[in-house]
Amino acid sequence: MTKMKIIAMIPARYSASRFPAKLMQNLGGETVIYRTYQATVNTGLFDSVFVVTDSQIIFDEIKGKGGEVLMSVNAHESGSDRIAEAVASIDCDIVVNVQGDEPFTEKDSLSKLLTVFKDDINKEIDLASLMVSIKDQNEINNPNCVKVITDKDNFALYFSRSPIPFHRDSEVETQYFKHKGVYAFRKAPLLEFTKLSTEQLEASEKIECIRFLEHGKKIKMVETTIQGIEIDTPEDLAKAQKLWLNNNSPKSN
Repeated sequence: MTKMKIIAMIPARYSASRFPAKLMQNLGGETVIYRTYQATVNTGLFDSVFVVTDSQIIFDEIKGKGGEVLMSVNAHESGSDRIAEAVASIDCDIVVNVQGDEPFTEKDSLSKLLTVFKDDINKEIDLASLMVSIKDQNEINNPNCVKVITDKDNFALYFSRSPIPFHRDSEVETQYFKHKGVYAFRKAPLLEFTKLSTEQLEASEKIECIRFLEHGKKIKMVETTIQGIEIDTPEDLAKAQKLWLNNNSPKSN
């Protein structure tokens, strides 16, 4: 069987609405975006890793450190649109969209995600993504935390910033899953994604993968136990800095 060519794309906007310039913030002596790039490369899972950006500042940051970086030609609403433009002329089978604000990206979760395609002999799955169980009520209620519900085969039914499912009956055990914004596409469906129209639910929730569901397509969800930290706010950055120090401080015997 021919080996699949798998690449990672890291979409990186400079002007994030909730936390402008977050990707250029300091994390353990390097920028958040470069830490994310390093972490993705260090998994050893990819034939190539690219940062795709609309910012000369981010472009220079990655290029100056010897990384692979591409400049977007057009303006884009979503990260998937941004990487689709970049990947159009690149020879590959699977494209993994790693969020630029996830410097703790790690191998185990991404390996589970890629296994979906390695096991999908008939190429029936176009898109897969990660989810992690959450129990903290503040996180469940936080609109910055996107929740996902699935069917019994772990195909996504819906994504929302609201708590889903609604826990009406206290005697019924309810499980909540956070959607980790890491997507793995086959190349052709990724290019097709950009041609799909943005409908009401995606526009309302501002969650790009809803576009796939609104057009009747399936998203295979893969559970991981690794929470990580997505840097959406200054508070998230403070948590990330604390975790980074803890992970990289000398351990006493």
